[in-house]
Amino acid sequence: MNQPEFPYRLYLVTDQEACMGRDFFWVLEEALKGGVQLVQLREKYLSKDLFVEKALRAKELCETYGVPLIINDAVDVAHAVGAFGLHVGQQDLPLLLAKEQLGRSTPIGLSLDHRGNLSDPSAAEAWYFGVSPIFPTPTKPDTYGSWGLDGLRWLREKTDKPLVAIGNINTGNASDVIAQGADCLAIVSAICGAANPGITAERFLREIENGLTCR
Repeated sequence: MNQPEFPYRLYLVTDQEACMGRDFFWVLEEALKGGVQLVQLREKYLSKDLFVEKALRAKELCETYGVPLIINDAVDVAHAVGAFGLHVGQQDLPLLLAKEQLGRSTPIGLSLDHRGNLSDPSAAEAWYFGVSPIFPTPTKPDTYGSWGLDGLRWLREKTDKPLVAIGNINTGNASDVIAQGADCLAIVSAICGAANPGITAERFLREIENGLTCR
């Protein structure tokens, strides 16, 4: 089925702990001011009620800047707040079942942990692929290993779907990741934990442009 366009280059995946004790919504708004184009709200430990409360506030803030909000994994929360879309991993609710619950037109991103995931029939229904992780990262300890730039190049040759690269990406390696085939960078700690999230987002956007010129 047809999927929405994916024009995004910089994708923030939120992490409350990475905000270093600062106000979560201050960090989020600074990142939005800096040019983040897509936001995924990831909360593994909040109750549904608290997740919904946080998601509603995040959605309102994102809408102020014209940025779509994606919910990580929690179909019930995505439905409750009317989120733009959902992201699921290989160990989360199956993508096809999530579409049944949210509606076939709901855009859902899918994490690919290794090359074999690409052959799963549900992969064809994904809005984009989260290539996870590109580099080893402590925020994703339960993975099969890292894709690396070679794996990213391999995947780029195998699919036309948008590739969202995530995993220990920083302003020093961002342009290389884009140059090797990623369409978009998903950033967690490098923005959430930055002294100035907005300035850091701007730096990422510059590095993304540099990477695009190297293709």
